[in-house]
Amino acid sequence: MKELQPLNQNVLLDINPGKEEQKTKSGLIIPDTAKEKPQIARVIALGSIDNPAIAPGDMVLFKKYSGTEVEFEENKYLFIPYSDLLAKVVETESID
Repeated sequence: MKELQPLNQNVLLDINPGKEEQKTKSGLIIPDTAKEKPQIARVIALGSIDNPAIAPGDMVLFKKYSGTEVEFEENKYLFIPYSDLLAKVVETESID
């Protein structure tokens, strides 16, 4: 089995799009080329980063035009510098 392992201070994110079709309110199907790229993705692996605030499996928000997109074994990934991560997405309890 082959896998991608980020080097230096890079983070590998899974950016595979959802399989569902997106449509406008009038019923037109939006092609993948016209869709805006997501800015939230799941962390797959970390490079050599001292005391990271994230771990594989975490969801993170990243800068819009950052990183290098790659396709590997029919999946899409994004290599992004750790410094371009903006936030970790966490579940919280609602306050009523």
